[in-house]
Amino acid sequence: MSATPPVAPRRPTSTTLHGEARTDDYAWMRDREDPETIGYIKAENAYTAAVMAPTDALQKELYDEMLARIKEDDSRPPVKRGEWWYYSRTEQGKAYPIYCRRHGAADAPEEVFFDQNAAAEGHEYYQLGGLEVSPDHRYLALLVDTNGYEEFTLRVRDLTTGEWLPDAVEKVGFGLAWASDNRTVCYVTTDAAKRACEVWRHTLGAPRTADVSLYRDDDALFNVGVGRSRDGAWLVLMSGSFTTNECWLVDAHAPDSPRRLVRAREHNVEYSVEPTQDRLYIVTNIGGATNFKVMVASPDRPSEWTDWLPYRPEVFVESVDAFAAHVVITERHDGLRRLRVMRGAEDYFVEFPEAAYGVTPGSNPEFGTNLLRFTYSSLVTPDSVYDFDVGTRERTLLKRDEVLGGYDPGAYAVERLMVPARDGARVPVSLVYKKPFVRDGKRPLLLYAYGSYGYTMEATFSSMRVSLLDRGFVYAIAHIRGGQEMGRGWYDDGKMLRKLNTFHDFIDCAEHLVSERYATRGGIVAHGGSAGGLLMGAVANMRPDLWSAVVADVPFVDVINTMLDETIPLTTQEWEQWGNPKLAEHYAYMRQYSPYDNVEAKPYPAILATSGINDPRVAFWEPVKWIARLRALGTGARPVLLRMELGSGHGGASGRYERLKEQAFRWAFVLTEGVRPAA
Repeated sequence: MSATPPVAPRRPTSTTLHGEARTDDYAWMRDREDPETIGYIKAENAYTAAVMAPTDALQKELYDEMLARIKEDDSRPPVKRGEWWYYSRTEQGKAYPIYCRRHGAADAPEEVFFDQNAAAEGHEYYQLGGLEVSPDHRYLALLVDTNGYEEFTLRVRDLTTGEWLPDAVEKVGFGLAWASDNRTVCYVTTDAAKRACEVWRHTLGAPRTADVSLYRDDDALFNVGVGRSRDGAWLVLMSGSFTTNECWLVDAHAPDSPRRLVRAREHNVEYSVEPTQDRLYIVTNIGGATNFKVMVASPDRPSEWTDWLPYRPEVFVESVDAFAAHVVITERHDGLRRLRVMRGAEDYFVEFPEAAYGVTPGSNPEFGTNLLRFTYSSLVTPDSVYDFDVGTRERTLLKRDEVLGGYDPGAYAVERLMVPARDGARVPVSLVYKKPFVRDGKRPLLLYAYGSYGYTMEATFSSMRVSLLDRGFVYAIAHIRGGQEMGRGWYDDGKMLRKLNTFHDFIDCAEHLVSERYATRGGIVAHGGSAGGLLMGAVANMRPDLWSAVVADVPFVDVINTMLDETIPLTTQEWEQWGNPKLAEHYAYMRQYSPYDNVEAKPYPAILATSGINDPRVAFWEPVKWIARLRALGTGARPVLLRMELGSGHGGASGRYERLKEQAFRWAFVLTEGVRPAA
């Protein structure tokens, strides 16, 4: 097979925006029905396959060793819900989980209530957007996606008979909750731009035409959602933009009763509600509490809030979990998450041992329990599931993921650095590498980051990463602005008209790692996906000399053109993330960093862009156009590759074996192109 790169036809489309002439040579690629578009994508895939063909043996080696670390026959610790214990397990050779339960005790006979492998037969892609069992444990509600477009079908199964009910609702979004009458299930639908806009109530056995709208929000900036309180007292209807929230309560035992407004929306006031039968816990930024505080109210007077956990500027409150006799606050201090338990007069923190780690509370569905389920891991410690007794403060390790093949966490070391950014901010960087380690700059280094939407990138474990570490790589995570690792201000300083901080932080972290001799300039692999793919495109333009290779997964790179088109999913609501280019000030700022608009005639590092043609979040044409422009304008000799999956969406393949193959391909590119300095 020839390794000649395809050349995309240039068909200039000219527009003028804020007095600037704009020419887009590749706008025609947006039409997926155009045979030439699909033909070009297939040509790119063929070229990528030809370039990567010499790594086929390496890909197989990587796949085999990553698979060999996984315990294929495995199960998750069971979770108690009433008289039942629920869990999922996997079997060797099967791509998907098997969902099971036991009645009366954790060691009672097993009942398989949903085998995703059997359900996925005949489908190249099969993903669940929700799985909820009714409060009486009789019915299972599922949200099923078979193409990656995140357009789900709601199905309901009677677990006493194993039969699927005729109830089926198509074209729904994320969000699923049972009312406490065991006959009502709530779901969410989306508009033409895939914005979650309406919450519905469905009664089992009734036709779709009889479903009742509980709430609809026509504001293009807002998404709606639905949930159920832990004690089963309330359904919670939520609507929120990136800066403003509004919530309602519906009696879960009487789902046809009127909804109660918690507090009317107020611009730039965010809040979420954790309700119980007699108290509402409200996490909010009201009154200038940038890092959020906790207030309480009565369900009878939900808009009358009083302080419960006062505002502390140095602590970022993420969420509250309320139980019958205690409350757990998930908060962040000095960049690390911690769990605070408040139980009567007791007020203490659950302690964790390592310098950089991640901890996530579990589902914890039981309201009356004294046990707190959480998962802990670090860059060297595999996922570890604990039950923590909030009374005795004793923790029980229920399961630590086994890493087969002789993995020894003591063979690796973790560091956490605070890197000075150009404006004086201090950016956390978490690193892991195999010992012994000499800081002489000779090790290849992969620097990963996301840096958008306030999403926090935890320093957690990945057995797939071991394949890089054992081949000499240093793996680093830059906790850059745009995330919320250092609090809400960290997020605010990395969006809108401060978005450049995100890219500068990543570059400054790379420069620091070079100056401290963890890496060499031109010997760093940069990696990010989705909005992190935007980061990749921006830093490739700004400092191509720093990187040996750039891996951009489902990259959001055509920022201005996408934000100009209100018909594209997510566009309008994301004006509060990136800005609206129809405004001159916003356009001028976005013009500084939009990757597609800033590709220039200069040498670039090796670049791999991955995507899925059914992606509803980052349209397939963004990486296609970006790669075409890079190849047309770039003057270097390094490969510029596109790998487009023709049957998946934003998250890549749905089965675990296919995901491993995707990762093996990615790591083969990194090991081939990332171990030598850029030309």
